[in-house]
Amino acid sequence: MKQTIRSIYEKEGAKKVLASLISILAGLFVGTIVVVIVGLSKNTINGSGIWDGVRLIFFGILSKGRDAAGSLVWGYNAQSLGNMLFRATPLIMTGLSVAVAYKTGLFNIGAPGQYLMGTLASLMIALGIPSSVVPAWIIWILAFLGGCLAGALWGAIPGTLKAFLNINEVLASIMTNWLAANLVTWAFDISNFKNVAENTKAGYIYKTSFNGVVTPKMGLDKLFPGSQVNMGILLAILIAIAMYILMTKTTMGYELKACGANRHAARYAGINDKRNIVLSMAIAGALAGGGAALYWLSGNTEFYWSTYQSLPATGFNGIPVALLAVSNPIGVIFTACFMAMLDIVGQQLTGFTAYNEYITDVIISVIVYLSAFSAMIQLMLSGKKQKAGSHNANAEPPKAEEKKEGGEQA
Repeated sequence: MKQTIRSIYEKEGAKKVLASLISILAGLFVGTIVVVIVGLSKNTINGSGIWDGVRLIFFGILSKGRDAAGSLVWGYNAQSLGNMLFRATPLIMTGLSVAVAYKTGLFNIGAPGQYLMGTLASLMIALGIPSSVVPAWIIWILAFLGGCLAGALWGAIPGTLKAFLNINEVLASIMTNWLAANLVTWAFDISNFKNVAENTKAGYIYKTSFNGVVTPKMGLDKLFPGSQVNMGILLAILIAIAMYILMTKTTMGYELKACGANRHAARYAGINDKRNIVLSMAIAGALAGGGAALYWLSGNTEFYWSTYQSLPATGFNGIPVALLAVSNPIGVIFTACFMAMLDIVGQQLTGFTAYNEYITDVIISVIVYLSAFSAMIQLMLSGKKQKAGSHNANAEPPKAEEKKEGGEQA
């Protein structure tokens, strides 16, 4: 048994997973310390309130609120779990966007802009084609594909600049992010898709249900009654599996990773490195744009366009999701659910205690910070093995080689 555990531990993949778990636990631990310090510094929070805050950080997803006596009630909370899956859907897609690009040696910090372009295309298609003329389910498909295509085209811009002009994709992505933010704001500002409130234009775009376009529930509303969850989570999981197969089981995936490992060596081996760099960023953009489409096509979300001269957090949150999953498409599913759970926990802290939901932002920040040092954590975990390896590297050559050299000299 010990031998089996040791063999698993010595695998590189196991060390990566362990490094991510250490980052998560460290983040939760720091969050606990913040809860205690804030509780002790406020007269409005007593010892019981501090204990409630600590429990909510770790198990808030299972909290059902307070009973008549004011005590927290725990148990299966279908609504919170369903909302967690709903919030995880776009995070899975933006996490995949960052992970796939990273696997090919590129850092896609342009996911927010690609997410915005997917938002623009999917909402305009969903609201612009009358459901009285075209069936709603066809409009939904067109809107989803339109969101993916818009994200792909926007992602291909920094990819093209990187491939042909060797412009750093991070700098190019930051520029395209802000271009997207202002373009989307302008496009919706001149559109006819805004809600009307008190005879004045409001800063909201109509829900897609206004045109009868709604993502099917597929029975998930019965499993998680009262929540926003829909078929989007199932589609996101299928896409994650497809990305795993693409990157590990296909020639295209091999070529993409080869370009990421060493662009010049890949070109020497006959792989079109420029094409694959553009393709990688286009795929990443399509995933981010598809995530926006899955979120806004749910039919129960309104897009607050006037704030989007700033960038959506969902796009940036794909970075820690990918880092914690060590860029594994299957791992992205679980890390996205974890990040979405923290979001729900933040709401629980605000609703059930005197704490602020921004404590969860502290937890996420610590997790992101530590996940960025995951390579160092892995090195610490395998410290003994590295030392042994370096000792062997400095050892004298085998005797057989000495004899061979001696024979040659003779």
